Amino acid sequence: MLKITIVKNYWIQYKPFLLFLVKFIFTYLVLTAAYQYYLNQYDIKKYEVDGFTTLVTNQVEQSLLFFNCDAHIDLHPTQPCYKFFYNGKSVSRIVEGCNALSVIILFIAFVIAFSGKIKNTIYFIIAGSLIIHILNITRIALLMVAFYHFPKANFILHDILFPLVIYGAVFILWIIWVNKFSYYARKPS
Repeated sequence: MLKITIVKNYWIQYKPFLLFLVKFIFTYLVLTAAYQYYLNQYDIKKYEVDGFTTLVTNQVEQSLLFFNCDAHIDLHPTQPCYKFFYNGKSVSRIVEGCNALSVIILFIAFVIAFSGKIKNTIYFIIAGSLIIHILNITRIALLMVAFYHFPKANFILHDILFPLVIYGAVFILWIIWVNKFSYYARKPS
């Protein structure tokens, strides 16, 4: 009986954290499984690239063309990705991991874990996902230009600076969500 009381006391004391944890893990696992199911429809042995990565790659190319840049993409002949050319030079590959869907999944799991009104939650998830997507298109476009002009800085740009920007934006969106729209937001007195 003492053990049940102790467990009950812990549950009462840590209920908000435990609910957050359960909702986050459940949402993250469900969305990740759905994403993996989606990816499994493409045969990487035949170098097939998933549709969302293709969309992102095309949007990056169109963004650079809009600014009169000499940019184009080609399917890679021996890998499931795209080769990106800038000023006639192959500067990088765009692979599935570049499409930011895993970042969006992480964002959505956090928003759902810190519950809010259903309407606010849906709107915030849509708006935040679009913001992340647009930032990702911008990030990749800027990376392609930077890779051309500063090839020795590829590691710093790709692995440090630009992830800091995208994850920093996600972090800011989370702060806005928690402080303005979730049930944990401070209500004016």
